[in-house]
Amino acid sequence: MKKKLGLILALGLVALTLVACGQSKSADDTKTPGTLTIGMEGTYAPYAYRDKGGKLTGFEVELAKETAKRMGLKPKFVTTGWDSLIAGLNSNEYDVIFNDMWVNPARKKQFSYSEPYIYNKSVLISKKGLTMDNIKGKTIAAGTGTENWTTAEKLGAKVIAAPDFQTDMDMISQGRADGAVNSEAAFNYWKKSHQDSDISYQVIPDKFVKEQPIAPMLNKKSTKLNQDMAKAIKAEHEDGTIKKLSMKYFGKDITKE
Repeated sequence: MKKKLGLILALGLVALTLVACGQSKSADDTKTPGTLTIGMEGTYAPYAYRDKGGKLTGFEVELAKETAKRMGLKPKFVTTGWDSLIAGLNSNEYDVIFNDMWVNPARKKQFSYSEPYIYNKSVLISKKGLTMDNIKGKTIAAGTGTENWTTAEKLGAKVIAAPDFQTDMDMISQGRADGAVNSEAAFNYWKKSHQDSDISYQVIPDKFVKEQPIAPMLNKKSTKLNQDMAKAIKAEHEDGTIKKLSMKYFGKDITKE
């Protein structure tokens, strides 16, 4: 009887060991063991968007997939509007946000950031006539609660809400906004399919907003997950993976300051 009991216990230990070995090294930190659940808008080309067939694609989609793979995790994407994106991370609907997230000092009080993967420059998008000198009091479109909104306020503009980049462009075209503050990369991607548009951009001077590091954002409790993610992203920088993706989607290398 003792031999049988010992054999059962031994087999149990072997089974537990096999299960543990089969799990990813970051499993204890994730919402679902073995899976990296990623939050993003999915409507912000070329970062993350739907192709003509409805498939989620883009720079941050490919980057998140590769990062998860290197962490030994299966990627799962959850798309939601900007207004609920950060709240979803706070309520553990996903493990991390890949969504052109600035490393924001205010948000760092509640969340943590992993290794930056690109550096973004903000621009003022408009038709001819709007400049940094006459922007005060003008109507500028930006996402509620975004860095773009804050920058537009610094410029002295009257800021109105726009849920996504395409709405920014529509509001300018229709005369509902004098301009918009957004990403240089996002505008250049949009311009490729709108060559006949008279909308252009000006780089916003550093005194208003400097070039910003973009990184995955996680909950502070996800310490091990963040460490593993930072390690994976550093490796992707070192072997040129992120630079290659940057060239593919942005047409230039924006992986360095």
